[in-house]
Amino acid sequence: MAKKTRATDALDAASVTFELRTYDYDPAAEHIGMQAAESLGVSPHLVVKTLMALVDGKPVCVMVPSDREVNMKKLAAALGGKSAQMMNPADAERATGYHVGGISPFGQRRKVPAAIDRAGCAPERIFLNAGQRGLQIHIRPADATAMLNATIAELT
Repeated sequence: MAKKTRATDALDAASVTFELRTYDYDPAAEHIGMQAAESLGVSPHLVVKTLMALVDGKPVCVMVPSDREVNMKKLAAALGGKSAQMMNPADAERATGYHVGGISPFGQRRKVPAAIDRAGCAPERIFLNAGQRGLQIHIRPADATAMLNATIAELT
């Protein structure tokens, strides 16, 4: 498994401190974030999943703890929109340049607005996808939020 991705390159270029952790990715898992947490041996709220959505038809990056689901009304409101919906997987892959199960908020093809659930900012360090299935970035939420210029809001 490669330990260098567009996500790690973006973090390195910004001089953001992080650690890489690998886990056994299960493509058959119903909930990838929950499976990642189990494989890493950590609580599911520490693994923050990266999702792609549309707010008023425009792409956005959403991060919530893996044991929670995004509330679309709260997401739209947090980003100043009227409506939100999940982006279909093929469109998410085209927009980010990553495969589903490996979508990172860092190093995406285009910079899009980002939002992170307030609960994802509570732990001292969280896991976010590193841009490859089976690879996670262990990072301080404040560093991730600053790097992404992310909105922090109640999204679940």
